[in-house]
Amino acid sequence: MSEDLIIVQNLIYEIRGQRVMLDSDLAKLYQVTTGALNQAVKRNMERFPADFMFRLTDEEVLNMMSQSVISSKRKTSSPPFAFTEQGVAMLASVLKSPIAVAASISIMRAFVQVRQYLLTSASMSSELRELRAMVDLLSMQQEENLAAVNDLSEDVREEIDNLYLAIAELSSRIEEKKQEPRRKIGFPRNMED
Repeated sequence: MSEDLIIVQNLIYEIRGQRVMLDSDLAKLYQVTTGALNQAVKRNMERFPADFMFRLTDEEVLNMMSQSVISSKRKTSSPPFAFTEQGVAMLASVLKSPIAVAASISIMRAFVQVRQYLLTSASMSSELRELRAMVDLLSMQQEENLAAVNDLSEDVREEIDNLYLAIAELSSRIEEKKQEPRRKIGFPRNMED
């Protein structure tokens, strides 16, 4: 990507949900004064409907000044014009100079690059959301599995405790049996006939 293209991309702003360029930035790229650019636009207003160009509000200007996008030393009292991609393309036909044509080509390429970047970024964001959802699902399944293992563990532990109790009971019975006097085996010796 050329340095000129990067410079132009940095002059594309999002205002009112649209990607636009300001009249003063365009004038520099077209190598004309902002006044000459705006004069050419005013002579051809029918070529610039509202979706091609609009004037910023005072609030938008103040916001952009606070972000250092617009110089606070701006010489004109009227707010700048913002041109959409279509408005920038129309400017080339109004200005008609070779510099304007070359600048328009660079600007159109910059708009395309910005659009491709945003599409790629949106696609990646979508993929990240999908991956996050999968991780959340796996985490939830893992918690359920751990809970099931804990329940199983408790059941097994209880069964083992029952086995120990049964073994202890059997052991105590065996001890009791050992303590009991044994019956003698065989016939009694004193048998009277």
